[in-house]
Amino acid sequence: MTPAQQRHFDAITAELDRLVRYDDESVVHEHWIRQRYDGGYAQTYRPARTAAVVTAWHEAGHAVAALATGAKFTSASIRHSATSAGRVHAITTGGQEAFVIHAAGQIAERLRDWTVLDDDAELAAWLGNWRDDGGDARHFRATLEPGSDEVTAWRYAERMLTSHRPRIRQMARALLIYPRYLPYGVCKALYTGSFPGPASGPSHSGREFDLRYSTDLTG
Repeated sequence: MTPAQQRHFDAITAELDRLVRYDDESVVHEHWIRQRYDGGYAQTYRPARTAAVVTAWHEAGHAVAALATGAKFTSASIRHSATSAGRVHAITTGGQEAFVIHAAGQIAERLRDWTVLDDDAELAAWLGNWRDDGGDARHFRATLEPGSDEVTAWRYAERMLTSHRPRIRQMARALLIYPRYLPYGVCKALYTGSFPGPASGPSHSGREFDLRYSTDLTG
């Protein structure tokens, strides 16, 4: 982790602690709301806020699954573009468990509000209609071992990710409060819960990152 990433990590964790009693929609940074509204992806601020939360859980699912399976990536973001609502960038292979990474976005969305499909027949029907999703569906099937059962693979991914739900939520909330992309080093530190380097509080002066009033909104 670079010194700049360390400062941002310290600021993010401090803000997460400060906002611990607030629900997810209450912690969405204004940048993500305005970005969706100004870009025409939401008609008002309210659906923009909700969409940011859903996307944050989706991308946090991918990021946590990648970390859990030993895969690497460059960054995670909930920046809405013309082709996606967010992205975990440049994920490397997760080996034989790579399919977990590609299933993780949808699974994390369902873990957010506990709407996991318990009935295998219902899940099989849903999987039969699951297409596109930014390439997740295609990559999920492409990374399964030949002859693998999709429902069995999905249940395996669900069990793994359910145990990581607190990490997914923490990652999602970090994506919501931080108005830029999260570098891999920061995501890994959030995942492990470690505090590498000397602990230091967030700074809100000069060109330092400010979680609440940042004007550096690129990325």
